[in-house]
Amino acid sequence: MHVRKFDFDYSRRIFTEKTARGILTAGVLTPLWPLIADAADVGKAYPEELLSIDAYTKGKIKTGDTITAENVDVVKDLIDPVAYKQVKEMGRRIKIVASTNDVTRMYPYEYLEATLKNKGKARLDKDGNVVTQDGKPWIGGNPFPDGKDALEVFSNLTMCWGRHDSSLYAVKDWEIGPDGGLTYQYDFVWVEENTVARVGSAGPYLKGQEDKLRFQSVFFTSPTDVKGTAYLNTWYYDQRKFPDLVGYLPAFKRVRKFPTNQRFEPLVAGMALYLSDAWAAGDPMLTWGNYKVVGRGPFLGAVSGTWYGDHPNWERPAHGGPKGQTFFDTEMELCPEVIVIEAEPTGYPRAPVSKKRVWVDVRNMMYVAYVSYDRRGEIFKSFEPQYSLYEKGNARVMDGKHPAWSWTAVQCHSIQDNRMSRFVQAKGAAGGFASVYNQTGLYDKYLTEQAIQRLGT
Repeated sequence: MHVRKFDFDYSRRIFTEKTARGILTAGVLTPLWPLIADAADVGKAYPEELLSIDAYTKGKIKTGDTITAENVDVVKDLIDPVAYKQVKEMGRRIKIVASTNDVTRMYPYEYLEATLKNKGKARLDKDGNVVTQDGKPWIGGNPFPDGKDALEVFSNLTMCWGRHDSSLYAVKDWEIGPDGGLTYQYDFVWVEENTVARVGSAGPYLKGQEDKLRFQSVFFTSPTDVKGTAYLNTWYYDQRKFPDLVGYLPAFKRVRKFPTNQRFEPLVAGMALYLSDAWAAGDPMLTWGNYKVVGRGPFLGAVSGTWYGDHPNWERPAHGGPKGQTFFDTEMELCPEVIVIEAEPTGYPRAPVSKKRVWVDVRNMMYVAYVSYDRRGEIFKSFEPQYSLYEKGNARVMDGKHPAWSWTAVQCHSIQDNRMSRFVQAKGAAGGFASVYNQTGLYDKYLTEQAIQRLGT
């Protein structure tokens, strides 16, 4: 008789035991990060049932299949509750692709190198901020690639959103109303510049800006009635401090300061996206609290091969909903292990949300799903990202010497009023803006009060 070393429920028992004991070390058969450091291959860290949807579902779902209302219950435990509702009740479809074992396809090259080089050099100080062992601001890469608690895991999301020293995203956005029809179509540009934790050759810090974490702006370039609307966030390194938030509104022709709770309001009319939603970590992490790990295990995520570089302007088809345009076509894979974290907005007494739940893929410590809950504890909305290395066939985008890695699309679904914001990182947006990474000069052009006023006029 053949006896299997690892039966089908082996992984489930290991995940349950680790969660109960507060052990967050990634990997089931062996610790994950020594394997990544050696060969960037995660295959030996997990049994077959976590590396193949075919094995996990015992053949009920196979690679290449499409998840629909008819078979979604097979994978109900592998998707967030909003995604389940979208598929079960609203006509959404999700194509299943092979899982990624090569971790180099899940990071920008320099960021992965910094994560490996600097592993073990980070700690949380007495206030909960990330510092090096000698107390200086962080020096680059994920500070806690093998996080030991919920706050360490969440630090990986907060310290460098886009995982480049600087990024400019040209964004095409479609707002879908409750009836499934298009209500607005916006073009906007999102700019990020980290002031610390930089991985380029110039060193980890922007001189004179070590007390800050990042500058971030967003400005709208189309249609005419919102063109010039802009917001500028200046984040402090101390994650207990609220960012400085200013905006330029063309109707008033001036820059004005906004209150902190403006982070939980739509950026423009009809949009479900809030500043607080960005990267599932849109607020300083210590203005939220009561971080805790509430689960771990396999999950479906759109983490690789989602770049539509062979399509005009990198856009992708839509489907589902009452008029066939509510959801992006999506390819997901079985992520062998995610850590599920909950946190509460302790610094925002007027916040419309009571908590958020975030699913973090341990292979690159990036979130793959994010759901927020209203003050009654009911689901408020979801924020579902897609990521990819930017290469497909002969098409390729570089972030320097290497193919770029970034987010490719997001679906932000306000489930209570059934409004969908879905947007892509496009090749270009109205106004002549193009998506680029690690470019110099972004600060003066886009990340000062003078810059957003100039862009608005």
